[in-house]
This record gives sequence, structure tokens and C-alpha cells, in this order.
Amino acid sequence: MHPMVKPALKRAWRERQTVQFGATPAHAVMVGPVDTATGALLELFDGTRGLPLLRQEARAIGLPEGQVDALVKRLTSAGLLDDPRGGGPAADALRKRAGALDRLRPDLASLSVVDAEPGGGIRRLAARRAMRVQVRGAGRVGATVAAILSASAVGRVDVLDGGCTEPWDVAPGGLPVEAIGERREAAARQLVRRAAPDRPPRAAGSGPARGGAAPGLSLIVVAPRDGLAAYAPDPAAAADWVSTGTPHIYGGVVEATGVVGPLVLPGGTACAGCLELGRTERDPGRPRLLAQWRSGRRRAVPACDVTLATAVAAMTAAHALSFLDGELPASTGARWEASLPLLEWRSETITPHLDCDCGAEGKSEGAHLGVRVAARDNGRVTAVNGAMP
Repeated sequence: MHPMVKPALKRAWRERQTVQFGATPAHAVMVGPVDTATGALLELFDGTRGLPLLRQEARAIGLPEGQVDALVKRLTSAGLLDDPRGGGPAADALRKRAGALDRLRPDLASLSVVDAEPGGGIRRLAARRAMRVQVRGAGRVGATVAAILSASAVGRVDVLDGGCTEPWDVAPGGLPVEAIGERREAAARQLVRRAAPDRPPRAAGSGPARGGAAPGLSLIVVAPRDGLAAYAPDPAAAADWVSTGTPHIYGGVVEATGVVGPLVLPGGTACAGCLELGRTERDPGRPRLLAQWRSGRRRAVPACDVTLATAVAAMTAAHALSFLDGELPASTGARWEASLPLLEWRSETITPHLDCDCGAEGKSEGAHLGVRVAARDNGRVTAVNGAMP
């Protein structure tokens, strides 16, 4: 191990014997008491020295035997240490791709803040390269989601959509103006390719599936050009995903309202069927409305403001990445909405329904899913020089 105090966290002395790492409450940690010699030792935790050399440096400045190991243990428990050589074989392979890693350094810095384990940030980043995500929709939301996921090191991003790119499909971060008139899928593939930091090896026989969930999918992002299919998703369209246990998340814009979620973990959290059954109980006229809305009789340019579409795409991609990294984001079994012009995000819990065939009703959310949820305490104080605070 080559200990390194996480450089992504801003460092400042609160007073003479307490150091605060991190500026924001979500990730800030206070360390103390810290004497002058230990403060000097902290400066040597920059990732360039292994433990034997650090122990030698500690002796040279008069620190007692065992101080380095005690400091490493305490800083590790506080989530403040990284290991620039850690993360395992996949991380080592990523380090060898210097160009890709340079593009991903801001992402790596962010993941190092989120993951308390030394080397955990690059381990998560490297794991993304083996994942496969399918994005259903190549409009202003879907194409931007696909580009963000590809730029975030997700190894395989497939985009499914039909028809040709229209002028109103174009968006910053999404399909470019040059794509107008091209097949949407072909244009989206080019967009994903340009956004990728590098090109991981393509798995044999892993072409995009037109119908149900394809083998090996880590997640499906449903981001249709017609935002109604995200706002009021058709349970029949998701039946194969539920039956095969394929996680999926909805995101879209309809009538100047953006929606993100729910993230559906089949058998564990509420699905589109649960959503529709619950809404019908509260509004018996809803099935008649849905039948008319979905009839497709009227065609119009969607009310999908480019700023709202971009915000929804970014939030959808962020929730997708959080899930891929092993967390349960706030859209798990819930939906977030924001409407123009005020853009106040509000959340609604989607409850599993007893009459839905998905099997989620009665389950304790997250407890049985086998998904690790990372939690950190804010403002923790950790002793580093042998004396407890």
C-alpha cells in the first residue's frame, strides 16, 4: 500500500489540533487531536511512499514506533485514505490506458470521495468498463443519457430507436445537427463512440436486442422521445424485463415536466404495473385516459425544453451510474418530477401493489436485493495520534 490522503477533499485546520478534510457536509471529516509531528507525517501521505519508507520517515521526525500503522488504520476507518496502486487487476489495466484515465480523472476523484475504501474509487471506475447498458430512446433525453454513460466509462452502451433524426432531436450533449436525416440508431452509435474515453473489447455475439432484455445487461434506461411512455409507462412493455430480473429506470420529459424514476429492481421494488394500479385506485378514470393518450392519433412536436431535457438526462444518468456502482439511488422505488417554470424537484414513493404480478409487494426495500448501500456519517471526528478525542 502507498497511502495517500484523498486529494479531492479540501484540507483546512479548524484550530491548532484539528484538521477538517472536505468542505461539504455530505463528505467532510474532522481529524484530531493532531500534534505538530503527526501533522508533518500527514504531509508525507501523498502516494509516493510505501509503508516501510513512511515508518522510516516517522522515526526520523521522532514519532514512536507503530505511529504510521496507527495513523493508516485511523485514516482508513475515516474514509480519508486512497491507494494509487490499489483497486485490483481491472484497475491496473485501466491505469495502463493513460489517455482514457486522463479523461476520467475528475470521475475518479469523485468516486474516491464516495468510496471510503483505499483504491475503491478506481475499482468502481474500472468495473464500469465491463458493464452493458441499453438506452431505449434517442431523442433529447435518451441520446444525452447514452453519451453521458459512455463518457463515464460504461463499457457498452446500446441505443435502440427507430426512424430518422429530426431537427428537434438535436441537443447539446446529444445528437448533433449533422445527424439530422440520419437513422437515429446509427447517429446514436456514433455519439456513444465519440463520447467514450476508449473502446473496451467488444464481446462476441452481443448485438442489441430489439424485443426483451438482452443477456448480460446491467441496466435498461427507458428514455423515450414521447415522454408519456416515461411518465405513464406501459407495464406490458416492461414485462420481459420484470420476468428476467433486469433492472430498469425511466427518464423523460412530457408537457414541460421532467421525470426521473422509478428505478425498478424486479421482485424488490415497485414496477410500472404497480404504478398504474396505484394510480387507477386513486383515479378510476385513469385507464380511459391512458388508452386515449397512448392511441397515437395525434402527432406533435414534444414540449421538451432543451434545458429541462438536459437536466433530466443528467439526473437519470447519475442515478443509473449510482446503481451500477453498487448503490441504491433516491429513485429506487420512487419518482422525481420537476416542471417548468419553477423547476422544484419533488419525489413520490411508488409502493409495490398487491395485485401486481411483479412480486415486489411486501418486500423490505433493499434488504433482500444483494446491493451494497454505502453510508457515511457527516462530520466524524477521528483521533490519529493515539489519544481518543
